[in-house]
Amino acid sequence: MPTDTDLNLLFALNALLSEGSVAKAAERLGLSESAMSRALARLRESTGDELLVRAGRAMVLTPHALALRDRVRELVQESRAVLHPAGADMDPSALQQLFTIRANDGFIEGFAHQLVARAAHEAPGVRLRFAPKPDKDVRPLREGLIDLDIGVLGESGPEVRVQALFRDHFVAVVHEGHPLLAAPAITAERYAACDHVVTSRHGRTEGPVDVALAAMGLVRNAAVVVPSFGTALAIAAATDLVALIPSSYFEHLRVRGTLRAFPLPMPTAQITVSQMWHPRLDRDPAHRWLRGVVLEVCRPLNEQTKAP
Repeated sequence: MPTDTDLNLLFALNALLSEGSVAKAAERLGLSESAMSRALARLRESTGDELLVRAGRAMVLTPHALALRDRVRELVQESRAVLHPAGADMDPSALQQLFTIRANDGFIEGFAHQLVARAAHEAPGVRLRFAPKPDKDVRPLREGLIDLDIGVLGESGPEVRVQALFRDHFVAVVHEGHPLLAAPAITAERYAACDHVVTSRHGRTEGPVDVALAAMGLVRNAAVVVPSFGTALAIAAATDLVALIPSSYFEHLRVRGTLRAFPLPMPTAQITVSQMWHPRLDRDPAHRWLRGVVLEVCRPLNEQTKAP
């Protein structure tokens, strides 16, 4: 076949082989009979076969045309699928894919079980791998090492796509019977006077709470620094140290034991938890499904934070 063959002829050939008639093929494609006759002449030249021959008043397919019919139909269907809008007919149940989601332990412990359950129900062929979030570096997104990054927005770069999932805030957590709970009011002074267990991936002892306390002339004692919220809660449950935990994490904690959470006695800003991805995955049907599932799982909490 010549290298400059008009691929539109493939659609004409499919119509001719399906209809077995120049007139019906022309009607199917919205062409005139003369235009379809010219297309048939070009197809005969390209294939080296008559394709359609007269048998009395009708036309019949040649053996070569019969051999081509199913193959041509499949090619036309494939070409239409390629030009179809991405994801228009994507079936999650047919997905066979591994997604890597990077998030901190608070999100993973609070939401991973819901994401796994949704994936098992909608897309049993999907596997989820949760990766730790040691920092806010976006290089893993750029280099394709992770599919989705979930957390508080950092220095993401202009090309990274961002979608807010929910607003969150920190609460203080102590064990039942803690001295702070003995008095009716938990003041900033009483809060700052306690020893605290601080959660920091990088070993930092200060954060926004310390800034808020400093504005009131107060300083807290960071007696222990740990890398995870789970460890901070375990320490708070066994000692008189006060832990600082995201409200969403504490609310989703399935085993709270004898822990009690209370609002911080000083104003602190809310944080926005978002999902972030590289633009090369923006229109990928499977990735859009994944982002939709994450958004749906987080929606109840997002609606709570929007409530008046």
